[in-house]
Amino acid sequence: MGKKAANGAGQSGKLTHSQRAKAESDAKKVIARNKKAAHDYFLEDSYEAGLSLTGTEVKALRMGRASLSEAWVEVDRGEAWLQGANIPEYFYGSWTNHAPKRKRKLLLHKREIIKLEGAVAAKGYTIVPVELYFVGGRAKVEIAVAKGKQEWDKRQTIRQREDDREAQRALREANRRSR
Repeated sequence: MGKKAANGAGQSGKLTHSQRAKAESDAKKVIARNKKAAHDYFLEDSYEAGLSLTGTEVKALRMGRASLSEAWVEVDRGEAWLQGANIPEYFYGSWTNHAPKRKRKLLLHKREIIKLEGAVAAKGYTIVPVELYFVGGRAKVEIAVAKGKQEWDKRQTIRQREDDREAQRALREANRRSR
């Protein structure tokens, strides 16, 4: 009995092929990020939503082809829709190919949609997609309730980022000299 336990469960460093494949499929594989969202908006609450896609859209996403830079989320009659996201046509698709900029349904719980509707009703708020990724073989999109930045807010954010970089550089130089 002691020998079986040592051989089976005792080897924590080695994974079988099926265990490795399962771990890779459960990992988050990012396809597209909306870098403009953090630059143009103050991001507040974020949600993970599923996407209702066609077969060729999924294949195009698996090839890593997507853009969220001009996308937004619209809540209409109790349903959330991803608008303006560009998923180019699947290269090997035929007449079954999808329209690249069609509106896609977001899969959210009813209470999440109600919260999003309330947030958008407030003046100056919108919903933007932040990231598009696969988790466990399913396409997901991270969306955030956002408030638009003024031009001076954007400049202030850039200035803050540069100051942080400069401080890190100075610390590195000080550590390098003290050795």
